[in-house]
Amino acid sequence: MSAPSTHLTPEDLLSAATGLLAAEQDPLANMANLSALIFEALPDLNWAGFYLYRPHAAAPASLFTLASGGSGGAHIQPVLQPVSPDATAQGEGDGELVLGPFQGRIACTRIAMGKGVCGTAARTRTTQRIPDVHAFPGHIACDAASASELVIPLVAHGQLLGVLDLDSPRKDRFSPADQQLLETLVAAFLAALPVAA
Repeated sequence: MSAPSTHLTPEDLLSAATGLLAAEQDPLANMANLSALIFEALPDLNWAGFYLYRPHAAAPASLFTLASGGSGGAHIQPVLQPVSPDATAQGEGDGELVLGPFQGRIACTRIAMGKGVCGTAARTRTTQRIPDVHAFPGHIACDAASASELVIPLVAHGQLLGVLDLDSPRKDRFSPADQQLLETLVAAFLAALPVAA
């Protein structure tokens, strides 16, 4: 297996990601920093970021909820809204992916489940490593310069939370080693998510 194509060694990238995740528990902050880290560490990317799953019934402001603080105050708290595997299998949970933290050019704001590379990864809950996006049926061209794409679903405790999406202007940019490295990074992100009491 070839080594991943990075400016950092895979070990250094994972170490940097682990350090970021250990220093912060807020998922939104961690997604923002991981997007920046990946965008800076991996060469030949034109986009790196997250799309978050949202059910159709969710209000647009549902990313955040108001929670009471311990001293009588209140604070805004981010919420990741999962969809269970049973809901998807039963035809429910047909929400959409909504743009989250990213690095790169302006992006598509919403992607339907099952549409494009991101929607396919979310619907199937499998990583999509696409060497030529122009040959992918139903590809959504948010950036016409994109030629290849790697999308990893965010699944925790059997529930879909979203996807990590990487685009490159170079065909066949992502190797199996890149896929493994990014899947390991996603696993570290998911392991760092706060557990609801």
